Amino acid sequence: MCLVSFAVVFDVGGLRGGERIKYPGCSVWRETKHGGSKNGKKEGLSGSSFFTWFMVIALLGVWTSVAVVWFELVDYEEVLAKAKDFRYNLSEVLQGKLGVYDADGDGDFDVEDAKVLLGLKERSVPAQPTSPESEETVQPAEKSYVEPDHKTADIELEEEIQSVLREALHSQPDTDPMVDDVGAVESESYEIPALDDYVADLEERVSDPDTPGDSEIMPEDAMEHYEEDRVHEDYSEDQEPKHEKQTETQDTGIESKPTEDDVVIEPEKSEKPVKPEDYSDDVQVGKSEKETEQDKTEKAKKKKKPKLLNKFDKTIKAELDAAEKLRKKGKVEEALRAFEALVNQYPQSPRARYGKAQSEDDLAEKMRSNEMLQQAINTYDEVVSLPNVPSDLIKLSLKREADRQQFLGRMRGSLVTLQKLVQLFPSETSFKNDLGVGYLLIGDNSNAKKVYEEVLSLAPNDGFAKVHYGFILKAENKIAESIPYLQEGLESGDPGTDDGRFYFHLGDALQRIGDKEAYKWYELGYQRGHFASVWQRSLYNVKGLKAQPWWTARETGYIELVKSLEKNWKLIRDEGLAVMDKKQSLFLPEDENLREKGDWSQFTLWQQGRKNENACKSVPKTCALLERFPEATGCRRGQIKYSIMHPGTHVWPHTGPTNCRLRMHLGLVIPKEGCRIRCAQENREWEEGRVLIFDDSFEHEVWQDAESYRLIFIVDVWHPELTAQQRRTLPAI
Repeated sequence: MCLVSFAVVFDVGGLRGGERIKYPGCSVWRETKHGGSKNGKKEGLSGSSFFTWFMVIALLGVWTSVAVVWFELVDYEEVLAKAKDFRYNLSEVLQGKLGVYDADGDGDFDVEDAKVLLGLKERSVPAQPTSPESEETVQPAEKSYVEPDHKTADIELEEEIQSVLREALHSQPDTDPMVDDVGAVESESYEIPALDDYVADLEERVSDPDTPGDSEIMPEDAMEHYEEDRVHEDYSEDQEPKHEKQTETQDTGIESKPTEDDVVIEPEKSEKPVKPEDYSDDVQVGKSEKETEQDKTEKAKKKKKPKLLNKFDKTIKAELDAAEKLRKKGKVEEALRAFEALVNQYPQSPRARYGKAQSEDDLAEKMRSNEMLQQAINTYDEVVSLPNVPSDLIKLSLKREADRQQFLGRMRGSLVTLQKLVQLFPSETSFKNDLGVGYLLIGDNSNAKKVYEEVLSLAPNDGFAKVHYGFILKAENKIAESIPYLQEGLESGDPGTDDGRFYFHLGDALQRIGDKEAYKWYELGYQRGHFASVWQRSLYNVKGLKAQPWWTARETGYIELVKSLEKNWKLIRDEGLAVMDKKQSLFLPEDENLREKGDWSQFTLWQQGRKNENACKSVPKTCALLERFPEATGCRRGQIKYSIMHPGTHVWPHTGPTNCRLRMHLGLVIPKEGCRIRCAQENREWEEGRVLIFDDSFEHEVWQDAESYRLIFIVDVWHPELTAQQRRTLPAI
């Protein structure tokens, strides 16, 4: 029978210790503070004396514990805080070495991982992180206190876990460590339209600053050339602005081709793109719910974690992880030094060199340095030249290299990089899609068309290839042929297809064949954030500007300009007629594919805020008159020109490229009847010597059904609500 059934407890500072004391027929726990001595001396004492002394000391211990608590002799909170801090620090030290033993995919080594390693639990499949870019933090496990009634098996398990911990601290793993997620602190979000799910999934794990596209200058109202949905820009700040950040995409054509050294500055901050709503969960137009579910299943299968480490890099994974952690935290300079040290120490490491390229890329963004960005481009290229580079790392390096080359306006260099990517991975249609965009950016529609024909022969349902192929067909004026490709591409919902350009051109193509479905697509484009309204479909917009189709002189604030034009209209007319008589070749035919039929020509004096000196020599008084009005001559998003339209001409419904300007029409030679213009839903007619003012970002259409020609003078002016700063810095169109 057990005579003793209590535990004598010394509980100081939250730390417990104890030893088991055996008595006939029972055993009890006596717990003492670590470092405590055993009670009493046993020599020379009988059994009863021992028991008496034991009871005395036990009672003293109980009262001592009570006194400690009652008189607050020990600051428990401080002791517990120190213990917790010790545990956290130990956890941080261990995670760097024990992370390779992570068996359950939670990012660190803990008791559950140890159970797996000891065979006491089945290995679980790690869940994919919801945000690869987010920084991973090690959460220390709470220390568990073993209660007296816990099973012996738990104690033995803890002892085995401690053994594993000690072994891990003093040895390198023989097993292959898990591949890390490569994330980054993202500087901006703008990307080239995603070209397929697989590459998009890879890109999600790499920082992707804003990626502009083309650097070419567009004439007014042109619609039939392709421009990437981000114009190229670099980090220079001392150049005259030439381009603008698009609201979504631009429908204008290309006037001049970029050179390798074109330099422009970042667009004005106030010009914010309209971001489309996320319709990823919607059933796409024209698709059944069943098809959409199948597509989602296929896309889910395609997504997989990129493998960025070769066998050698796995052996230095801890060092790579430490450097990458600095980069993820935004400590760019420290990360670059860390990766440079790794490259010097392990020159054959592709992952170390890729990390160096990423750090240089991040630093270029931080410093706004073209030189540093070029260094990053060179380092991305070096990655591919190393031996035993994982294919996923090659894809990411070349794709990012091409992207950064486009950012600097190096379109032909980017094209070479994309060609290399296609040669290395000929079965990847996504890279062929990239290559097609590369050709379009340099104005090579012929080669782009061949690329997309090849893609569609391999993947007939590729939505990205379809919208671009339809775009090219429409540029060739094959209107009816372009419609099914544009429509099916948009209905696919594939990455890169939900783009304002394609809604714009599909609607325009439908309008030209007289199909009322055009406004359904305009409405959908508006709902998805690509257009300001169904009627106002410009793509280069500054948010918040007053929007209405027709304006009065008083509403614009440009009363003096209007008065001057109307007062001197005969002078302007006579100089224009003289040019028509003597130098008719100065009037150039409209070449932007805006006419259904007829003859329409223009004689330009100012374009994008630049004076045409030779043209002004033919009309010197008109140009001298305009020099007084910088709102017109300085409007880098507009033109000043004569426009002559002959009988039988019809101009398709169309919109201008931007909401940043208003357009003035001064009537010079106007037939009595048969000439009219519609803006939005209202028709008006010109009068000689009078100015009409409208916002050409709204849909407008022109008919010339008179018996003689119509001559007007067009003057574009800045939208009156733009600030002086915006007028100075908005890039030209």
